[in-house]
Amino acid sequence: MKTIDELLADGVSGKRVFVRADLNVPLADGTITDDGRIRAVLPTVRALADAGAKVVVASHLGRPKGAPDPAFSLAPAASRLGELLGAAVAFATDTVGRSAQDTVAGLTDGQFAVLENLRFNAGETAKDDAERGAFAEQLAALADVYVGDGFGAVHRRHASVYDLPARLPHYAGYLIATEVGVLKKLTDDVKRPYVVALGGAKVSDKLAVIDQLLGKADRLLIGGGMAYTFLKAKGYEVGISLLQEDQVPAVTEYLERAEKQGVELVLPVDVVVSREFPDLKAKAPTEHSVVDADKIPADQEGLDIGPKTRELYASKLADAATVFWNGPMGVFEHPDYAEGTKAVAQALLDTDGFTVVGGGDSAAAVRTLGFDENAFGHISTGGGASLEYLEGKTLPGLAALED
Repeated sequence: MKTIDELLADGVSGKRVFVRADLNVPLADGTITDDGRIRAVLPTVRALADAGAKVVVASHLGRPKGAPDPAFSLAPAASRLGELLGAAVAFATDTVGRSAQDTVAGLTDGQFAVLENLRFNAGETAKDDAERGAFAEQLAALADVYVGDGFGAVHRRHASVYDLPARLPHYAGYLIATEVGVLKKLTDDVKRPYVVALGGAKVSDKLAVIDQLLGKADRLLIGGGMAYTFLKAKGYEVGISLLQEDQVPAVTEYLERAEKQGVELVLPVDVVVSREFPDLKAKAPTEHSVVDADKIPADQEGLDIGPKTRELYASKLADAATVFWNGPMGVFEHPDYAEGTKAVAQALLDTDGFTVVGGGDSAAAVRTLGFDENAFGHISTGGGASLEYLEGKTLPGLAALED
């Protein structure tokens, strides 16, 4: 995989460089609530501009249905990118049409442009190779060189991620090079003890990675909504907690495998419960209590790990040489149910080992709860991509950069 440093050494002055970034940031009423993914691409685009390139940044945002939708416009992201760069950023109001063509043609050396949301064109996500390829050809006409730096999208076989690199000289940006280097530390010659903390809502989203980690990790700590399927598999009452009943047989098998393979698979010993899910906008105080994990009332749901579990998980993380954390321990968006996620984040900071926060809601939680991002070994920009890499899957966007 060629990197941006090789591109810079060859010279990019005057060249149009298409940077496939990941500007898929959360928005609330048109306002960006977490700009971490925009910040992550800054080193790449700055280096290109400083070397005299005409930098054309492209990304998706959300899941529009192959047509323009103002709710998913990249305009706020383009504006924020300009603020962070301290430079003007031209914005094209389409992806490959007249606005995109004129915007790119108007760039001078060292200037920036952002194209409108790539998913406003149905060709970006098309299942049909020819349709995707046709869109990639139109994108290729806007550039001389391709730089892949949108790690959060490399697990997608999309036109700008998979098909476009085949049509241009292609290189990996700084972010992708860093992300791949970090993930190799979690898969090749891992320093031990290797502890993985998994949370989030659905256990089905994590089954494949658990399957792989049972042969690699020393300890697995389970939290979040997915924990209740594990507790159910142990025969516990889980009340009205989030439960994937159809996954209980698979989870039961994993519990048995972990025991046979000598992997510590640690479940909550107590949980914070309530009769109703909290209002995440108002964040008003709720009626809640702490119960043992095997004593969840039939009319209540678990919304966070309890204080005993927080202490237990912190102790299991304390001596770790390598830690991977993906998924919050509870409904961290509400203060009544954020303590479990806070405790795991703090435990990562307290260990002397190499710590990786696996993107998605985990990365959002770190920022929302006020932790210093730089205090962690690495915060990934791609939760789904990270998990698929650890599952051993071939990621289309990385494969496209390899040849």
